[in-house]
Amino acid sequence: MSKRRVAHQRRRSWLAASMLAGSATFGAMPEADATMQRQTGPKVAVGKPSSQSDPVTYLADNESYTRSGVATWTGNVQVWQGEHALRADKIVFDRNTGVMTASGHVAMVEPDGSTSFADYVELSNGMHDGIARGIFVRMEDNAKLAANGMRRTNGKINDMTKAVYTACEICAKDPSRPPFWQLRAYNATQDAEHKRIEFSHAYLDMLGLPIVYLPIFSMTDPSVKRQSGFLMPGINPHDRYLGTYFTIPYFWAIDDQQDLTVQGLVSTRTGPQISGQYRNQLNFGKINFTGGVAYSTRKEGSYVNTFGNTVSGTNDNGIQGYVRGGAVFDLDDHWRAGANVNLASSANYMRDYRITGYGNETLASNAYIDGFGVGSYTRLDGQFYQGLNQGVIRNSNLPFVLPRFTYAFQGETDPLGGTFSLSTNDFNVYRPEGTRDQRGQIQMNWNRPFHNVLGQIWLLTARLDATVYQASHLTEQPTYYTDTGTHTTGWVLPTVALKMNWPFMRSFAHGHGSQILEPIVQAIAAPNMGNSATRMIPNEDSLQYEFTDSTLFSLNRYTGTDRLDGGLRGNVGVHGNWTWRGHVVDFLVGESIQQHVTQNRIAYSGLSHHLSSPVARVRVSPNQYLDLTARGRYDPWRKKFDYGEGLVSVGVPVFHVNAGYIYEPVTPYYFYATNYRLNGPTQVYYTPTNEVTAGVSTAYKQYHASVYGRRSLSRHEFVSLGGDIGYSNDCFGLDILAIKQYTSIGGQQRNTTVLFNLTFKTIGTFGING
Repeated sequence: MSKRRVAHQRRRSWLAASMLAGSATFGAMPEADATMQRQTGPKVAVGKPSSQSDPVTYLADNESYTRSGVATWTGNVQVWQGEHALRADKIVFDRNTGVMTASGHVAMVEPDGSTSFADYVELSNGMHDGIARGIFVRMEDNAKLAANGMRRTNGKINDMTKAVYTACEICAKDPSRPPFWQLRAYNATQDAEHKRIEFSHAYLDMLGLPIVYLPIFSMTDPSVKRQSGFLMPGINPHDRYLGTYFTIPYFWAIDDQQDLTVQGLVSTRTGPQISGQYRNQLNFGKINFTGGVAYSTRKEGSYVNTFGNTVSGTNDNGIQGYVRGGAVFDLDDHWRAGANVNLASSANYMRDYRITGYGNETLASNAYIDGFGVGSYTRLDGQFYQGLNQGVIRNSNLPFVLPRFTYAFQGETDPLGGTFSLSTNDFNVYRPEGTRDQRGQIQMNWNRPFHNVLGQIWLLTARLDATVYQASHLTEQPTYYTDTGTHTTGWVLPTVALKMNWPFMRSFAHGHGSQILEPIVQAIAAPNMGNSATRMIPNEDSLQYEFTDSTLFSLNRYTGTDRLDGGLRGNVGVHGNWTWRGHVVDFLVGESIQQHVTQNRIAYSGLSHHLSSPVARVRVSPNQYLDLTARGRYDPWRKKFDYGEGLVSVGVPVFHVNAGYIYEPVTPYYFYATNYRLNGPTQVYYTPTNEVTAGVSTAYKQYHASVYGRRSLSRHEFVSLGGDIGYSNDCFGLDILAIKQYTSIGGQQRNTTVLFNLTFKTIGTFGING
C-alpha cells in the first residue's frame, strides 16, 4: 500500500471517531417548507431509508453562493436528509440540477447504521442516487467492504466495481498487509432493502493467496441476524453407509419469533432424505422439533448378540423417519406443561443417516405438567421408551409409565426447631412382556439439628416410608418370581436415626491455613425388611445398591424406594481436612455395622457380613496444577477391592491432562437381563467393569488441540476415541475433529467420523463430514 493510501486510511479512522461525536450532538429536525435549510442539526436515526421529499439540512463553517444557484460549503460540512447523513471537507450543491458533490474526508451514515467513507461522492435526487470513488464501508461485526467505485440507485442498490470484503482486523503497523481472509470480486451489489450482498467473479484469499474461485456468491448483510435463504451446503466425500453425500439446507425466517430450516440429503449408497427443524420462541413458552424422512435401500443380515445368541436380520429398509425435540408452555406463574419426543423408525436408519441419539441404548419420550409452590413441587407425567439395541433390549420389555405422579414439600422450621418434609412418587407401569405394577408411595421426614457445649453437632431424624403395590406377571423380568397371578402387597417402615459430627479444628500460625479432624457416628433403628421376594414386591427403581463413601451415612443406599435399608445398624467414620497456602488434603474413611444381612442386595454390595467392607475417599490438591481424587471399597474377606474410582487433573494453562479410572467386579446392568433366579446371572454380568479414560488438551495463543480415549481393560477393547485440532482468530476458525465410537448396535458399529469445519465471521461455517 502506498504512503498516500496509508494516510487516507488514517484519516478515515479519525473521521469515523469524529463522525460519531458529531452525530451525538444532533437534535430533532423541525418542519420546513424550503428544500434546503441551515439548522443547528437533527439527530440522525437508524431505520428505513428517507423519502426524496424530505428536506435537506446542512451545517458548515463557511458558505458561498453564486447567482446561478450553486452553493459551496467548506470546513466541517454536515448534510442530512431524513436518515441519511453526509460529512465532508467541501460540498458543492447545484440548486438547478439537484446535484451535490462532496470531496475531502467524505463520510456517509446510512439508514442501517453503517458508515461509508469515500474520496469523492456525487449525489442527486436528495442523496438517493449518485456515484462515489474510493468507497470504504464499515458495517456491524467489524465487517468492511471497499471498492474502487460505486453507483447508488434509488437509495437502495449500491453497485460496486473491484470490491473487497473482510471481517478481519487490518494490521495497524502495516495497513498494506492483506487481512487473514478476504473476498475479492470483479463486481459487487449491496441491496440495502433486502439486506443482501452479492459478489460476481470472486476469489477467496487466505493470507493474500487466492484459494477458491466463486463465480457467484451471495451473503446476508452483517447487520441482519436472521434472514431467509440457503445456508452453506455440505459436501462429504466418503461415508461407510451413505457413500458420497451432499446436503443443501434452506433457512426460512417465518417471523421474529419462529423459523424453519429444511435440508435435503442426496447420497450415492442409499436413498435421499429430507429433514427439518422448526423453532418458535413464544411469550409463554418455546417449541423446538427436528424430524426427517428418508428412503433407505440398505438391508441388514443376522448377527450374534452380546449373550451369544443369533439375532435374525431386520427389515428396516424403505420409508424411514425420525422426530426429536420438545415443547414447554407456561400455563401461569406456577404451572407449566411440556413434552419431549424422541422416536425413530429403526436404529439402523439412525446409524446410516447420522441421526443424533444413535449410540444410546434407548430413546425416551415423555409428556408432563408440573407446578412450583413455596417449598413444594408437583409433577404429573407419562413416559415411553424405544429400544435401539434390539439384540440386547426388546421393545416388548420396555415400560410404558402411564402415569407417574411426583410431589415434594419442604417445610420451614417448626417450634421444636425441626423441619418437616414429605414426598411421594406414584406410578403405573405397563410392559407388553414383563412385570406390570402400580405403586402408591409416601415418605415423611423430620430433621432436628442441635449442638452442645462440647462442639458436637447432632442431627435427629424421624422418617416414615409407606408403600402399597398391585402387581402381575411377576414371573417375568425384572423380578422373575416363581408365583403367578396378581398380588397386592406393601410395607410400612418407620426409621429413627441419630447422627453426631464432632469437629476438632485449629488454625495454623498467621492465619495461613486450618486443620479439621471430625469423627462421625450414626445410629439407625428400623424394622428388618427381610426378603422382598417372599412378599412378591416388584422392583422398578432399586436395581442397584450403592454403598460408597457418599452413601455411608444415608438412611437408604438403594437408588430408589422399591427396596429400603432396614434393621438395626450403625455407621462410623472419620473426616479430615488440611488446607494451607493453596494446598488441600481431604479424606473420609468409614464402616457400617448391621444386625441383619439382607437377601435383597446383589453380590459385591460390601454388606455381605455384619461388619461392612470399609469405604474411603481422599482428595489431594498440593497446588493449582494438580488435583487428585480417589475413592473405593475394600472387601477384607476376599482381600480385593469391590469398587474403586479415581480422577486426576494435572497441567498448566497451555497443557492439561485429565484421567479417570473405575472398577467393579461385575457389570450390574446385565444382572436382570435374563432369569437369574433360574439360571443365575448371565456370564456377561461377571465381566468386571474395569475402564480407564484419559484426555490431553493444549492451547497456545490461537491454537488448540485435544485427544481423549476410553478403554475397557476387562474386555480388552476401546469404548471411544477422539481428538480435535484447531485454530481461531478474530475472524476465522478452523476445527478438525475425529470421533470413533465402538458401541455395537444391531451387530455393527459406525466407523470413524471426521468433521472438518471452516468458519468465516459474518459469512458462515462450511463443513465436511467423513
